[in-house]
Amino acid sequence: MPEDTTDTRPSSRVWIASLVSTVVTLPLAFFALVFGGLSPMACDSCSEADSDRFDTSFDPAWTVLCCGLVLALIALVASWAFSRRRPPTGLALAVLAPSTVFIAWVAFMALIDWP
Repeated sequence: MPEDTTDTRPSSRVWIASLVSTVVTLPLAFFALVFGGLSPMACDSCSEADSDRFDTSFDPAWTVLCCGLVLALIALVASWAFSRRRPPTGLALAVLAPSTVFIAWVAFMALIDWP
């Protein structure tokens, strides 16, 4: 009888989740950062009152976006680190990384007082 050599353990393929997360998270974070960096141009032709409101809301929103992107990067690196040692944790972190980018971007958009 031939021996079955296929490895069907889920822990052996958790690295695929980290790879997919990397392919999704890095471009998503790049576009969120570019959009956030270019968003002050939305208020170039605003009145002074609108510009002041926008400027006061932009600083905390930018901080939230940058902190969220750093957290996503930490989750992404941790998903690679845990993919071998603790596969369920690596899988959860691989899902958390792009979700964190999306949540940070939504929070950024919500915090800004757009003109």
